[in-house]
Amino acid sequence: MIDHADIVVIGGGVVGCSIAYNLARQGVKGIAVIEKGYLASGATGRCGAGVRTQWGTETNCILSRESIRMYENLPEILDVAGDIEFKQGGYLLLAYTDKMVDQFQKNLELQNSLHIPSFWVSPPEAKEIVPHLNIEGLLGATFCPQDGHCNPFKVSELYAQAAKNLGVAIYTYTEVTGIDSVSDRITAVKTTKGDIKTGIVVNAAGSHAGLIGRMIGVNLPISPERHEILVTEPVEPIQKPMVMSFYHNLYCQQTPHGSFIMGIGHPDEPESFNIKSSWEFLIEMAKKITNLLPPLASLNVVRQWSGLYDMSPDRQPILGEDRSIKGFFTAAGFSGHGFMIAPAVGKLMSEVIVGKPASLSIDINVFHAERFERGELYIEPSVV
Repeated sequence: MIDHADIVVIGGGVVGCSIAYNLARQGVKGIAVIEKGYLASGATGRCGAGVRTQWGTETNCILSRESIRMYENLPEILDVAGDIEFKQGGYLLLAYTDKMVDQFQKNLELQNSLHIPSFWVSPPEAKEIVPHLNIEGLLGATFCPQDGHCNPFKVSELYAQAAKNLGVAIYTYTEVTGIDSVSDRITAVKTTKGDIKTGIVVNAAGSHAGLIGRMIGVNLPISPERHEILVTEPVEPIQKPMVMSFYHNLYCQQTPHGSFIMGIGHPDEPESFNIKSSWEFLIEMAKKITNLLPPLASLNVVRQWSGLYDMSPDRQPILGEDRSIKGFFTAAGFSGHGFMIAPAVGKLMSEVIVGKPASLSIDINVFHAERFERGELYIEPSVV
């Protein structure tokens, strides 16, 4: 293991790997990525793998729009051979209350102003898009054909390989145990395999980002929230889009291999790092999904698992350098949409770290952790 690095990235998920690659593309030498498990072993590998542009804040719309453009040609962009299994079957977001209809209409106006081709559909039109959808009680929906689904493991592997090709060192099964500083400047990262002298740390540790922050005396309001997912046996293709319902707190997508992947969250659970799955989840999901998409009742469940969202108070990421500790950057708190915007976030963070102007029309200051101290929450309304 190296004993010195210009930049240490903590976290080997898709965000950490994207940042490391983009830093190397900026010409930075001496980059190390530290991952306590295997690559994508945290939230990335346990996510639902959907990618959508249908958001309720301008920044998320821009970040997801640019990320989808990159996902469309990611192997070519990274100059690494591979198939990320990107399928653009769209996202169908269902509205069951007048409040949802009003919010979705506002979202559409914002999305369309940013050149996102989403549009409103009536219940009968929604059934044309997903013929097996039960439209009882449905008031309408929004749909964007550019949205889709891809393989988070393969995306992470591509970014990691591209980073390695540019000289980045990646250490798996290596846990960060501490961060040293002198006079408010980072001096080293301590790990289970030795210390690395460095002046810059990027905290991309997902739901553990708060723990990493506390190692250096930085309070990050990031908490874990458990979400459960199951996957069914593969069947013939019957559903192109991701079906998402904030009303039912669920999403359901058929993968390119024919399996259905579906999940729900547990926002009311006490905060913990528990990633055990449950029988209760199977029962709840079975009841909800067989009502919403009745033909899926005959499918056999192959496996189920849990994962952790790294939640922030306003469901928006924390991005940027800490004001009190020179060289301590955070890219976490994505609240369930880190995978969706990782390509653009990696590019944006690399520019911030090396001091270059942002290539995207985004003011990264809106994502700084200080917004919570000021009480200036930047709430994203479209999180499930």
